[in-house]
Amino acid sequence: MSGIKEAFQNLKKRDEGALIAYVTAGDPKPEHTPKMVDALIEGGADIVELGIPFSDPIADGPIIQAAIVRALNAGTTPKMVLEITKKIKEKHNVPVVLLTYYNPIFRMGLKSFFSLAKACHVDGLVVPDLPVEEAEEYKKVSKAYGVDTIFLATPSTSIERLKKIVDYTSGFLYLISVFGVTGTREKVQDLTIRQIKKCLPYTKKRVPLAVGFGISKPEHVNAVIRSGADGAIVGSAFVDIVQKNQKNIPKMLKEIKEYTRKLKEATKRHT
Repeated sequence: MSGIKEAFQNLKKRDEGALIAYVTAGDPKPEHTPKMVDALIEGGADIVELGIPFSDPIADGPIIQAAIVRALNAGTTPKMVLEITKKIKEKHNVPVVLLTYYNPIFRMGLKSFFSLAKACHVDGLVVPDLPVEEAEEYKKVSKAYGVDTIFLATPSTSIERLKKIVDYTSGFLYLISVFGVTGTREKVQDLTIRQIKKCLPYTKKRVPLAVGFGISKPEHVNAVIRSGADGAIVGSAFVDIVQKNQKNIPKMLKEIKEYTRKLKEATKRHT
């Protein structure tokens, strides 16, 4: 059983949703990332998602784009992020998912990338710009190395295509809850709730459903969990804390931990 699947099963027994916490690896500097992950896990994050910085992040909004620029300027590379993951996994028994665009995988080669990912104990991979229709070889190699392949569905995904994505995805299905790019929103849109209800008949008893993009507050997390989602993905809110406190690391770590605790509390379905 994969680490991600086990995490969701344990949370279901406790009647909790998963808090999946994203930060951009290498922001503001690579040596800070393990400490940030420590703070996320101490605050209660169930799964950690690390972004591999890439020069053309088409799915990301201004907050994460700025973080990617900081990380690249600090010299962060894909191999460095994989080594950071290894360091994290040696300390914590929490699933770590990497988010990367396809170009770094292609340049390294599928087998080379997944071989290194396996050696560094990566649990899963999200590749926003890899359509399921072109992922057959990618899926085959990732499965051979035991790394979950997490595909994305959007508000414009047809039912027919959603069924295919559910067949391909493992770990969880990443539901993009709104049109547009990542970023904080004031409230959970009605569209998001409709998308959860649309996906549930196809994901239930097959793969967990996690909702991201625009989920940034405890009330957002609670709304998507109460609507039937198995997890909530929060990224820009954490990256914003990093940006505001990049010159005061102790304050940054404290705020990350405290905010994670608030978000995690909201994953409890009885709350």
